Amino acid sequence: MLIVSKINYHTLAKFSRIGMVLSLFLLMAVLAFGTEQFGAKRWLNIAGFSFQPSMVASVSLIFHICVLLSEKQDYIKDFKKTFLPIMFWVILTCGLIGIEDFSSAGILMIICLTVMFIGRVSVMQLGGLIAIGIVGGILLIGQSGNRQDRIEQYITQVKDIPSTQIIQGSGYQAQQAHIAIARGELLGVGIGKSAQRDFLPAPYNDFIFAIIAEEYGLFGAMSLILIFTLILIRGVVFISRKAEDNLGSLLAVASTLMIVLYGFVNAGVASGILPVTGLPMPFVSYGGTSM
Repeated sequence: MLIVSKINYHTLAKFSRIGMVLSLFLLMAVLAFGTEQFGAKRWLNIAGFSFQPSMVASVSLIFHICVLLSEKQDYIKDFKKTFLPIMFWVILTCGLIGIEDFSSAGILMIICLTVMFIGRVSVMQLGGLIAIGIVGGILLIGQSGNRQDRIEQYITQVKDIPSTQIIQGSGYQAQQAHIAIARGELLGVGIGKSAQRDFLPAPYNDFIFAIIAEEYGLFGAMSLILIFTLILIRGVVFISRKAEDNLGSLLAVASTLMIVLYGFVNAGVASGILPVTGLPMPFVSYGGTSM
């Protein structure tokens, strides 16, 4: 972080298109040669080093979209010169990611739409992109039985949270997370004393928020949410407004949203507000590529 902070973002902007092309190449490579884990082919193994190309592509896309928006401000409302070139990269990248990682593609699409709105892209054009995103999302959900099961389990969970029996299958993770949060009560069971980490799949990653709520209680969980809220305020209200140019302002908003939305979604999944996705919590979850 210290090294990257010393690199001028205008220098990085010159290589945004190259980074975008390389990211798309990695996304296509993972579809052909990727390693499957937990029922999804999201990892690429090169010389014994495994990483997720979707995370690299997400950063590349956000950076490139900000560069395009800053370059096209003089004709930002033009459909052919502005909207189509930007939409090409967004649809292509989100589509490739969404084949195996629908939740990451959805978050990325939301960030792109928000940055494009801030960058003064036509609201009518954004409305068309949202419609395409909804149709694409429905198609991606329809082609995966696992995603359909998660949606059905989420709807069932919203109607009634079973407390007398252990759910098997797609609802198991959500129920175990609820038990962890309930055990934590107000102040938690104590640091390192979690019992649910032995039952909850991926307690160090996808459901880390539930373990924090169990060990540190409602107070600890809300403190973590407050920290992400402070990051959101600092990034959008202060850093973005004080940026030296339009590119810096857009990058500040986009980067902040990527960190904060991942954190909020992770907490929402663990607490049952959102369906199970599998997204990490930045700075908290275990993980190499996401960090």
